Formats: sequence, C-alpha cells, structure tokens
Amino acid sequence: MENIYLDRNENNYGPAPACIEIARNASADLFYQYSTDYKKGIKSILSGRLSNEFNVPEKRVLLGYGAEDLLKQVVQCHLHNNKKLMIPSHSWWYYKEIANEVSGINIEYPLIEGDDSYYYDIEKLLEIYDRENPDIVFVSSPNNPTGNSISSNDLVKVLDKLKNSVVVLDEAYWLSNNNEQAANLVSTYPNLIIIRTFSKLYALAGIRIGYALVGENLSLLAKISNRYLGYNRISQKIAIAALDSPEYYVDIAYKMKSDRELYFNELNRLPGFKVYKSDANFVLVKVPKEIMPPMNNFLKEMGVIIKFMNEKLLNSHIRISLGTQEQNKKAIELIKKFVEQNNN
Repeated sequence: MENIYLDRNENNYGPAPACIEIARNASADLFYQYSTDYKKGIKSILSGRLSNEFNVPEKRVLLGYGAEDLLKQVVQCHLHNNKKLMIPSHSWWYYKEIANEVSGINIEYPLIEGDDSYYYDIEKLLEIYDRENPDIVFVSSPNNPTGNSISSNDLVKVLDKLKNSVVVLDEAYWLSNNNEQAANLVSTYPNLIIIRTFSKLYALAGIRIGYALVGENLSLLAKISNRYLGYNRISQKIAIAALDSPEYYVDIAYKMKSDRELYFNELNRLPGFKVYKSDANFVLVKVPKEIMPPMNNFLKEMGVIIKFMNEKLLNSHIRISLGTQEQNKKAIELIKKFVEQNNN
C-alpha cells in the first residue's frame, strides 16, 4: 500500500501537462549553456514574463530558490544584530529561524481564534508596531498553519501605518488571480515586498522557484538578489508553461475550495473537533488532545499521513494538506472511522 502524504502542503494533483512536456523535451543547450537573457536587458525570461503579467518594472521582479530563499534574502539584507522582525504569533517556524541566523530579535503580534477561523488583530498589531519600531514586518496571507487571510481593507490599513519598515507580504499559499491588486500595492508602497512561489498552486515544489515583487525603495535587495549568470533555464520554462495553463489551475483551485468545505462540514460533526475556515491548500483542525497519538498511529497504519501539531500555541491540532478529491474523501472516512471506533 502506497502512503498518501497530506502533511507537507504539496499539491498532489501535479503540474499542468504542459510543464511535464517541457521537462520531457528539454533540449541539450538548456543544460550546458548559461542564460544570455541579460543581452535583452532582463535578468531572465521568467522575470520578463512576470514583469508583463503584473505591469511592474522587470528590475523589481526578483527570482529565488522558492519562497524560502527570498524570505532569507530579505532578512539577510535588512536585519542585523539586534534589529527586530515582527511576525504572526501562529506562523511558520522558519520565520524565527532566519532571524536567529543574523542575531535578529523576533517580535510576535497576535492572531486571534474566532468562531470558525483565525483572524489578524489589526489594532494590536499596530500597537505593538508603535512600541517596538521593527525593521521588518511579515504578514502571511493565507497564513500557515491557520489558513486565514488578511482582508484588503485591513492590509491597506496596515501598510499605511508601517511606512517606515520593510513589509513582507508572504503569499506562498495564494490560490486566486489577484495580480492587479499585487501590482497596485507594490506601486503604492515603496517598502513592500510580495513573495509568491510556484510550489503550492502550480504543483512545482520540486523545481524550487519563487518570485517577489518589490517596491521602488528596495533597490539594494534587488541588486543583492540578482544573479550574473542567470537562473535555472529549465525551471523557468516549466514555470512559464504553468503560467500558460490557467484553466488547469483554476480547476484545481475550485476543487480545493470544494474540499475545504467538505472537511469543514464533515469533521465539524465529530465530537470535540473544530475545523477552521481556510483560504490555503490545507485545513487546520482542533481535536481532543488525548486522541492525537492513537489517531496518528491509526492513520499511519491505513497509509494516510497528516501533520500532528506540537507547537506552543498549537498542540491540540492537526493540519491536513489538501490532496486529490479521492485522497481527501479517504482521509475524512478514516478519521470518522477512528472516532466511531473510539467512542464505542
């Protein structure tokens, strides 16, 4: 029996067929020749394409080895000894790690648990910002692991206030087409960085490619990020093939939306379970803490692997990455079966 992995926030549908064709038919020169895109006045064919997609100057489109690489570049450029990074209280552990690497100070602002989702406490965020005067602020939308997004109105309110800091909007888990909004934001706020990746929606985690749109004040980051010999030529072509396959990914986003609702409706019926609404490719579920070890063992025996949280603020929770619709239905059935057996 082959395991179903629903613990790593990957996209089990896989990339668009056009992406596979690029990899299958890659010509030899893509392996042995450096890029010559610089002769066209651009860093790469992908940054050029993204510049057109977002109507942002190409020099303000950065490429990286996935979103994690770009996050690290921002911190290493703008955070030094005892400078401060503000991050959500419930967030990816990597945020703290990259700040620690440069002896930065992590300052947390709260995410609040609501009736059916987490949400940003904007007033508290601004209060902490005024008190701490951080050098960088991370806002994750959708946020990992809570799945909630920040509303457009709240985001503008935050950006209007945080003009003296570098603000990173981490949109690695974005699943919808809001290119116009992103372009308007980086054109309006000169210290803003919007980071996205091809790993999640586009199902290209293995080729490790992400991108950032940066405001006009961040020329130092853009200079540091630039690579004289160019970028991975095959990865860029695969990423462009993904951009050229919008119908495929709209269908996947629709299926993910449907399955988030399925998890919400089905698992919320179980005693002691609370499913949080999510805008990402995963759902967070609060469960009775005492059932976590036996449920983990049961699901593993059945070949389904999900994330059992063991963090300071999330230690009675599971995070389930969305698989294919068949995989999601199997995971739900097995969780319901486990609960039924343990309640008899």
